[in-house]
Amino acid sequence: MPHGPDRIVENKPDAADIRALKKRAHHLDVVVQTGAAGLTDAVTAEIDNALTAHELIKIRLVADSRADRKEMITFLCDSLQAVNIQQIGHVCVLYRARPEDDAGAG
Repeated sequence: MPHGPDRIVENKPDAADIRALKKRAHHLDVVVQTGAAGLTDAVTAEIDNALTAHELIKIRLVADSRADRKEMITFLCDSLQAVNIQQIGHVCVLYRARPEDDAGAG
C-alpha cells in the first residue's frame, strides 16, 4: 500500500505518513498565533478554519512553560480532531484530514 498524506485513513497517520507530513510542513509559514490571552474561542475557531482550508498547518503557541504548550496542543487535538505531527519550541504542526467530499478543494 502506498504511503504519504494522500492515503491517511481516519486521521491516524502511521510513521511513514508522519515523515511525509513533516517534510510537507517544513516550508510552511505559521498561519495562527495565540495571543496574550492564550487559547481563546476565537483562536480555536481560526485554527479550525485553517485546518479545514489547508489540512496541514503551523501554529505558534505563546506560553511560558513547556507544560502549558503541551496542554494547549492536547486541547486543540482533542477538540478539533487533529493530530500533532511535530512540535519544536513554540511552533507546532497540526494535521486533520479533509473529508472525502472536500478532498479536491483548495
